[in-house]
Amino acid sequence: MKKIFTTACLLVIIDQVLKIWIKTNFYLGEEIKVFEWFIIHFTENNGMAFGFEFGGFHGKTILTISRIIIIFIAVKYLNGLITKTSPSGLLICLGLILGGAIGNVIDSTFYGLIFEESYNNISSIFVDGGGYAPLLHGKVVDMFYFPIINCHLPLWLPFWGGEHFIFFRPVFNVADAGISIGVIAILLFYRRFF
Repeated sequence: MKKIFTTACLLVIIDQVLKIWIKTNFYLGEEIKVFEWFIIHFTENNGMAFGFEFGGFHGKTILTISRIIIIFIAVKYLNGLITKTSPSGLLICLGLILGGAIGNVIDSTFYGLIFEESYNNISSIFVDGGGYAPLLHGKVVDMFYFPIINCHLPLWLPFWGGEHFIFFRPVFNVADAGISIGVIAILLFYRRFF
């Protein structure tokens, strides 16, 4: 369990430091082009991956509480699953998934309380009068954008000819990357343990 929690803690620290830096130095929508295919683009996600969300105040409350419950269930499950013979790679993958989940839950749970709104504004932390939303209603900070292919499709192509096309459109964060890398690595290398 030590490798899982060490990996999870490191991921959460890196994730939160980067999110706080983005939130307190960028206004919503601001971006820096590192390379043509790698852009730091500050956006916020009110719900789940790809902008999906449960409707309204109660939907957001249910989503955040559900995430917290799932993390506790996952930790209990991992505690029963892990043995002394579990491969280190599997433990690191599980730590990446756990750390990613915790990183995004921190945003959803507390960011509304401690930050001011980022719309047309560089946000301050711990502002007088409170933040932009109540407990459990924060927005998840995303910043990595990799438009690896950004072009117009040829006119001769049926249905989509002439359309603007971007391959890898999602904007994500370190927590999302940890979850994705952990899940993909488990599917490729450690399926037999489940």
